Amino acid sequence: METAVEIFHFVSEKLGIQWAPRGVPMTRRLQTLGAAGWICLVLFGEAITVLVYLSILYSSMWWLALAYAVWMLKDVETPNKGGRRFEWVRNWSWWRNYCDYFPIKLIKTSELDPSKNYLFACFPHGVVSSGAFGAFATNALNFYKTFPGMTCHMITLGGHFLVPLFRDLILALGGCSSSEESILHLLDRRKHTGKCVALVVGGAAEALDSHPGEYSVILSRRKGFIRVAMKTGAPIVPVFSFGEPDVFRPFNNPRDSRLRRFQEKVRQWTGISPILPIGRGIFQYTFGVFPLRSPITIVVGTPMEVERNLEPTDEEVDAVHAEFTRRLIELFESEKSKYLKDYENKTLVIT
Repeated sequence: METAVEIFHFVSEKLGIQWAPRGVPMTRRLQTLGAAGWICLVLFGEAITVLVYLSILYSSMWWLALAYAVWMLKDVETPNKGGRRFEWVRNWSWWRNYCDYFPIKLIKTSELDPSKNYLFACFPHGVVSSGAFGAFATNALNFYKTFPGMTCHMITLGGHFLVPLFRDLILALGGCSSSEESILHLLDRRKHTGKCVALVVGGAAEALDSHPGEYSVILSRRKGFIRVAMKTGAPIVPVFSFGEPDVFRPFNNPRDSRLRRFQEKVRQWTGISPILPIGRGIFQYTFGVFPLRSPITIVVGTPMEVERNLEPTDEEVDAVHAEFTRRLIELFESEKSKYLKDYENKTLVIT
């Protein structure tokens, strides 16, 4: 027995595998389980729900699957019309364990007026927007207490709402489509107030630039969110996730590499960046697809007021975009010393 243990330790040492200790407190085990369940939901959730739906369709309960399909067709516009959130889903203890795992923190730098709607422009995307999900798609960080009178909606690709069953979970979490129609509806003060629309501006393209310790965001050519804010007169709030790039270690993919060209092609075809989220495993810290236990701090900046303009010109959009860019840089520079190690050597790269 001792020989087997010695061989195990010898092999682990040679392979550089760091195993998790056996005496881990239950709270940390639950946190790890929460994070593991979340990444499995992100990576495999759609495939699993499709398989579940097909298994029902090809069973004696086929009529239930058909009834759901009919209802889904009638419900297809819901993601563009404000969604259908359920607070009890956003309050699941799963999300609390998930946020405590890293941990994720939500920091407010300015009050928000419940009589207005706000567009949260979030950076960076990271591999899978781990921080933004915890802060804005769940109640685990007490968003409603941090910003009294405000309701938050996380924006995601419209294609996710075409997946049976999976779409209902996203809707329950307050998710809405990334279409212009959807965001205009949420920000329209004539319909409602007190809405915060969280949009990760860089999207899937920015995910390809996510590497530990690097803060590279895509903003120079992203002006659609500025135009939408101007059409509704909604203030734009810069939001920065410090630590977001550090929870995964993707393969190095320089812009001229074969891997990057492949990733870009797939992203253009599907809208999804094919990235293997390299992190840790359940019982060891060396490799796997589960996120690393590294802190993420979501800092919500000061709102930038935007004058309502139903038909903004390109020049007007550019002017607002330039001011927002300046404010985002200012937010990063003023807050990085609080949340980043070696902050003197951290710079924000905008492409």
